[in-house]
Amino acid sequence: MTHSHPTQSVTLSITAPAEAVAQRIDKFLAEHLDDDGQSLSRSRIKALILDKRLLEDGRTLADPSSTVKPLCHYALELPPPVDATPKAENIPLDVLYEDAHIIVLNKPAGMVVHPAPGSLTGTLVNALIAHCGDSLTGIGGVMRPGIVHRLDKDTSGVMMAAKTDAAHHTLTSMFAAHDLDRRYHALVWGTGVDRDGMVDAPLGRSTHDRKKQAVNPRGRHAITHWRVMRTLPPFGSLVECTLETGRTHQIRVHMAHIGYPVIGDPLYGRAPRAGQMPDTRARTGLAQMRAFNRQALHAAHLGFEHPITGEALAFTAPMPPDMASLQSLMEDTVAMRAKGM
Repeated sequence: MTHSHPTQSVTLSITAPAEAVAQRIDKFLAEHLDDDGQSLSRSRIKALILDKRLLEDGRTLADPSSTVKPLCHYALELPPPVDATPKAENIPLDVLYEDAHIIVLNKPAGMVVHPAPGSLTGTLVNALIAHCGDSLTGIGGVMRPGIVHRLDKDTSGVMMAAKTDAAHHTLTSMFAAHDLDRRYHALVWGTGVDRDGMVDAPLGRSTHDRKKQAVNPRGRHAITHWRVMRTLPPFGSLVECTLETGRTHQIRVHMAHIGYPVIGDPLYGRAPRAGQMPDTRARTGLAQMRAFNRQALHAAHLGFEHPITGEALAFTAPMPPDMASLQSLMEDTVAMRAKGM
């Protein structure tokens, strides 16, 4: 196994033994290669192979499902690590409130909150570093905003961040104690008879898909309160969800669990079938609603005590245009069906 200078690309190489025949190449490399004593995950190796960074006897191999050829020489290039420090980016923000300690804003759908592999730029953190500038006094000694809660990339609405270590510490404790008022508006499939309810169901990582969460008896405690604000038969409802806990994808999983999946949700949503619609107008409307391309979920309200002054604060953000248009489409279709149009 050979290594180049650590500040440059690193090449890991191995000659496949005879007994490795018929193994998948990504599995074989994950079991036999390491980078300076650190093992490489199979998903990391798969991504590198898809990025055309694997050579098989000097020829590029870009299919991670290929089988190992015994006695072939494999060379896997690891690109130099990317600087993990988020960079300031001048991205417009819809700021609802800001002082020396905190900032509250209306996050648009489509914006990732924190840099991560695949989304290293264009995030809310990049924008906050540029917007706040020298008013960031440092979180844990690093000049960055303190993210105390997150919204999924395609969820819009009110969220806040700390600008100082003291504010960050207090807000983190407040979120851990669920000492905030967080209300979300969602357009969901389904028009059941109940007007409100509570979902008390623990959540954990799905055993079938690691990208998903699922109701799991061994998962973390999770409670969502919900109430129907408006029914739009035969399609769905506008609901308000209030979080008692804040788990990953909590509202999306809980609403799907009780039969009201969020419209447009790519992971947990399941739209009605055209055959379930009572007439042509409804089937046409359904086809338009199914085209909504993100989860129709919006953080509409956030109330809390200021972490430094103790002042009671509350902020709301109106439903974004795409969700408002979806609701209007549902309302208009219901109205036209009622008139027999």
